[in-house]
Amino acid sequence: MEKRRAIYPGSFDPVTYGHIDLVRRALLLFDEIIIVVAINAGKNALFTIEERVDFMKRVFKNTRGVKIDSLEGLTVNYARKVKARTILRGLRATSDFDYEFQMALTNRRLSKEVDTVFLVPSEDHFYLSSRLIKEIAMLKGDIEDFVPTFVAKRIRQIYGETSKSV
Repeated sequence: MEKRRAIYPGSFDPVTYGHIDLVRRALLLFDEIIIVVAINAGKNALFTIEERVDFMKRVFKNTRGVKIDSLEGLTVNYARKVKARTILRGLRATSDFDYEFQMALTNRRLSKEVDTVFLVPSEDHFYLSSRLIKEIAMLKGDIEDFVPTFVAKRIRQIYGETSKSV
């Protein structure tokens, strides 16, 4: 029997508990999730591709069924290369829907054998976005509840130290 394999592409700059929650829940639907850390020329990344891949490897190091890779190029081409029939995407709000719907239809047009599945984050993580976390950190706010500890530590190194008591 063929493995039910999905890829979960994103910039993950930084990885949040919302991303982590989505992968854990997707593992209930798929045998294997390949997290694909994407290089997005249109975004000014806080972390290098190597750091983001390392963060993901640390988060999921003991999680069966999860692989980590990086990508520069078309997601559907990568999906075909690794024989994944599904692209996994998260939808937080209606503002995400327009972009994600357009991307899903475009991907389907580029590759009929690859489809997109949307998952809605849990209520605990619905509001999280990497952009928002970076804004909070720049303003010296506490981000410990939003990202893994080692990620928060690295963000504080970049933006300057803060503590939970601030």
